[in-house]
Amino acid sequence: MEGSPKMRKLIAFFFMTAIVLFGWPDDRAAAAEDLQALIDSAEEGAVLQLENKTYQGNITISKALTLIGSTRTSIKGDGTGNVVSIHASGVELHDLTVSGSSMNRNSAEEYAAVKIYSDHNVLDNLTVKNSYHGVYLSKADHNTIKNSVISGSGNGEIAGQGNGLHVYYSNNNIFENNRISGSRDGMFFDYANNNRTINNHISETRYGLHYMYSDDNIFKGNIFTLNSGGAAVMNSNRLTLTNNEFIFNYGHRSFGLLILSANDNEIENNTFYLNQRGLYIDQSSRNMITNNRIIQNQIGIELWASSSEQVFSKNQIHGNSIPALTLGGSADNSWNADGTGNDWGSQFPLADLDQNGIGDQPVSYYSSLYEQIEDQELTYLFLKSPAIKLFDRINGLLQKNDKMFEDHYPLVQTTNKEFQKGWLIFAAVIALLILIRGRNRLCITFGRNGRKA
Repeated sequence: MEGSPKMRKLIAFFFMTAIVLFGWPDDRAAAAEDLQALIDSAEEGAVLQLENKTYQGNITISKALTLIGSTRTSIKGDGTGNVVSIHASGVELHDLTVSGSSMNRNSAEEYAAVKIYSDHNVLDNLTVKNSYHGVYLSKADHNTIKNSVISGSGNGEIAGQGNGLHVYYSNNNIFENNRISGSRDGMFFDYANNNRTINNHISETRYGLHYMYSDDNIFKGNIFTLNSGGAAVMNSNRLTLTNNEFIFNYGHRSFGLLILSANDNEIENNTFYLNQRGLYIDQSSRNMITNNRIIQNQIGIELWASSSEQVFSKNQIHGNSIPALTLGGSADNSWNADGTGNDWGSQFPLADLDQNGIGDQPVSYYSSLYEQIEDQELTYLFLKSPAIKLFDRINGLLQKNDKMFEDHYPLVQTTNKEFQKGWLIFAAVIALLILIRGRNRLCITFGRNGRKA
C-alpha cells in the first residue's frame, strides 16, 4: 500500500538528513586523502605543485618526490605523530609551512614536524612550528636543510619541547641559512660526524648549539644571541669553529662557548661579546684558540685546571671585567704560539721600544676571585660590583692573589703602537735639533727655563 504524500515527504526528509549527517564528505579528511593519495599515486621522481591551502597530515613519503608549495601552503598534523615522515632518498620539500606534531615526551618515538630516516633529501624554505622537534634526522646522511625558519613555543617552555634541529647518528649533512628560536636547544648533534653548519641564526634557546659525541664537524658563520648558553661542545673532537658570533648569551652560569671534555678543536676568528663568560673550558686538551675577539664579557676566559695544552694566540681580549680566570689550581696551557701572544687591550699598557709588535715585558694577571667562584656560584652575579673589585684589590695588597695567566709575548695594540711611534718620531726630532742647534738654543726655543741667567 502506498503511503500518503505526507509520509513520503517525511521519509524524504529523513533520507536527506541522513545523507547530510553521515554521507557528506569531510573537507579535512578529503584534504588528507588528497595529499597522501597524490603522493602514493605519483610516479617516482615526480614534481608535485601544491595549492595555496592547508593539507592535513600526517603523511609518509616513501618514494623520491618533490613537493613545492607557495605563500600559504601548509601541512598541518593531527597532533598524534610526525607531520611529515620521509623514508625515501631523493625527496625535496620547498616553500611549505609544517606544524602540529605530537608533543608526547613519554613515547619511544621522538616526534617532529619533519622526520627524515633516509639520505640525500632537501628541505628548502620551510616554516616549522607548533611541534615537539622541528626537524629530526635519524640515521640520515647527506641531507640539506636550508633557508628555513624553525620556531619553538618559547616562553620558558624548554622542558616541554624538543630541539629546533635534532641530528641523531647522521653524518655528512649540510645546515645552512636557517633561523631557529624558542626551542629547547637550537641544534642538537648526537653521534653525528662530518656535518657542515653554516650561516644560521639561533636565539632564545637553552643552548644555541649542543654537540654530544660528534666529531669532525665544521661550524662557520653562525650567530648566537639571547640564549642561556651560546654553544656547548661536549665529548666532541676535531671540530672547526670559525667566524661565529656569540653575543649576549646571559643568565646564571651562562657562556658564549663551552668546551667540555672536547679535544683537538680549532676555535678561530670568532666573536665573544657581552656574555657572562665568553669562553669556558673544562676537562679538555689541545684546543687551538686563535684570532678571536673576546670583548666586554664578565669573564673573558674561564679555564679549569682539568684542562691542559690549550694554546691561546692572536686573540683580542679587551674590556672584560676579568680577562681570564684559572680555577681548580694551575694547569699547563700556553698563552702564545711560536712567540706570538695575545692583545690584552688598554687594561695592560705595554711598551714596544723595538717596534716588533710584541710588548717589552710579559702580561701577568693576579686575582683571588677564583676562590669565591669555586666556593659560591652566586659570585658570578656580582662580578661587576665595586665590592667584588675592592675585595680583589685588598687581597692583592695583602699578597693573597694567585697568578691567573702570564703571556710572555703579548701583542701591542695598534693604537698603542701608533702612539708610541708618534712619540719616537717626536723624540728623534728633539734629538736631531739638539745636535744641530745646541742645547741652549733649543731650550730658549721651547721655554724660559732653558735660558741663561
